[in-house]
Amino acid sequence: MIPTEAPLVTVLAGGVGAAKLLRGMVRAVPATQVTAVVNTADDVVLHGLHVSPDLDTVTYTLAEAVNPETGWGLLGESWQAMDALDRYGTPTWFRLGDRDLGTHLHRTGRLASGAGLAEVTREVTDAWGVEATLLPMTEDPVATMVTLDDDTPEGTEVGFQDYFVGLRHDVPIRSVRFTGVEDAQPGPGVLEALRCAPTVVIAPSNPIVSIGPMLAVPGIAESLVARRSNVVAVSPIVDGATLKGPADRMLRELGHEPTVVGVARLYRNVAATLVVDRADADLADSVEANGMACVVADTVMTDVDVAATLCRKVLAVANPEPGGTT
Repeated sequence: MIPTEAPLVTVLAGGVGAAKLLRGMVRAVPATQVTAVVNTADDVVLHGLHVSPDLDTVTYTLAEAVNPETGWGLLGESWQAMDALDRYGTPTWFRLGDRDLGTHLHRTGRLASGAGLAEVTREVTDAWGVEATLLPMTEDPVATMVTLDDDTPEGTEVGFQDYFVGLRHDVPIRSVRFTGVEDAQPGPGVLEALRCAPTVVIAPSNPIVSIGPMLAVPGIAESLVARRSNVVAVSPIVDGATLKGPADRMLRELGHEPTVVGVARLYRNVAATLVVDRADADLADSVEANGMACVVADTVMTDVDVAATLCRKVLAVANPEPGGTT
């Protein structure tokens, strides 16, 4: 199901940082007017089930059901299914909680019956009472592959979840690629949401493996370039580091500067403005030297009120009142 009205804001989203931002966004504007285009290049088949980690993290967060300690998974989970698999010697390095399994069982069954991922995602969000619209970036198979910087000349290539969860993203990498992306089509409603919303926000997600796959889907980056003046990115890097995950290390290992300046260089063609934390205020001039306006705000979303305030700031920056200031 595709929204019949243009959203007030469309957010490119992947991972915990995006989920936190969206939790604030649905308090800054009516939730029904928020659309998120969500990364699916992290999707993986485990135990025969289609798992969509980013879609589920955003869904559970907006449903106020996410585990606050991890930022993913469900609050109050049990793990009997994983314990049973442990008994059989089945690898369980990617842990799926008992309640979470219901989501994956539903998704897998519906996809097998011929439903598209966008339709199934709407069913899942409706069941959780989520009023925002979540759109998979594509319904075609796209996978993030990571080449580890090991001792072999060609390196060892693994799937993203093997790197992120199995290896705990604690090994250096040499390169990242997105298999299948050249032939992928944007998901139903994605290009419309990017074209028609007054504001597009690039969430504080990993630029390489959360936002990167979306920009690689043919048509998505082009849609942003065409309306760049109203696209605002929020930096996931604060004071040279990421709050959660390996974004800072990945940037460094792949030859990018692991600062807000490096983020600006990655986004300057698709976004006109970069929002950075107060800890990086001294780099504002360097950001602007790379062709982006720089706005300083509190970007560390310690609670939903801080997130909502940040979102109001972002919306005001993208569409300032005539004669007003931001």
